[in-house]
Amino acid sequence: MMKPIVFMVAAVFFSASAQAESPNSQGTRTLIDVSYKVGKDLTEYEKTRCKLDVYLPAIPSKFATLVWFHGGGLKNGDKDGRKIEDDSVKTADIASSLAKSGIAVVSANYRLSPSVTFPAYIQDAASAVSWAKQNMAMYGGDPNKLFIGGHSAGGYLALMLGMDGQYLDAAGVKLENVSGFIPVSGQTMTHYTVREERGLDKNQVTADQAAPVHFIRKNSPPFLVLYADRDMAARAEENAYFVAMMKGAGNKNVSGMMIEDRTHGSIASNLVDQDDPARRAIMEFIQVHSKARE
Repeated sequence: MMKPIVFMVAAVFFSASAQAESPNSQGTRTLIDVSYKVGKDLTEYEKTRCKLDVYLPAIPSKFATLVWFHGGGLKNGDKDGRKIEDDSVKTADIASSLAKSGIAVVSANYRLSPSVTFPAYIQDAASAVSWAKQNMAMYGGDPNKLFIGGHSAGGYLALMLGMDGQYLDAAGVKLENVSGFIPVSGQTMTHYTVREERGLDKNQVTADQAAPVHFIRKNSPPFLVLYADRDMAARAEENAYFVAMMKGAGNKNVSGMMIEDRTHGSIASNLVDQDDPARRAIMEFIQVHSKARE
């Protein structure tokens, strides 16, 4: 079933890239608004929302790809233009900055609540990863060096994809085909927007099948869990709990890092800084786990 889908997606990609490819002075290229879902059964919302941008590095081949999901509480946000809290750096700036360091970044939109409810946004995220797995080799990427990350709600999506393998599996991607996951300040309990969708108070802590911690286990792909010392209420504690529980289960593939002097917004916006500790940790994580795939 996947072969015709690959062909159709590739066709869409070539069409979009021919119209929207934008080189810059660093030699990187950007492709805008590539549809990662195709088919006659798509809703109008899927057709307009399920798109991604691709930031290609200047190096010619065998580079790693990071599929990145924006934040916004599963209710807001954009792959390009949304400001992160009160900071001026856009998601596009983060992706472009990482591309200049030799990593391809696929920045994907996904459908938002309340227009859709759980698990539609996770399914969209899985479809975006599947697109990257199927198509990035055409642009020089190594399909064996595939990483998934995101900030805030995007971190939650990355966590859910890495912990509950059913979503990637349904999209044709095996967990073992992903080199690593990089959630930044993601929610590890059931996301508060999912609670609201169910009519629950957003502060009613829940950890069911919509929670990454529900799937704590010994064996998993590598995880780099980043969070801020001045993160939003209980977010740092949730991430520390997730890491502690994974390690308590005997998982040796997870590491956590609290970034000093950062807020929920600035932990992401500062990723454009070459000397930022979170950025350095991400680059090292991708380098180490890419080498393991060679």
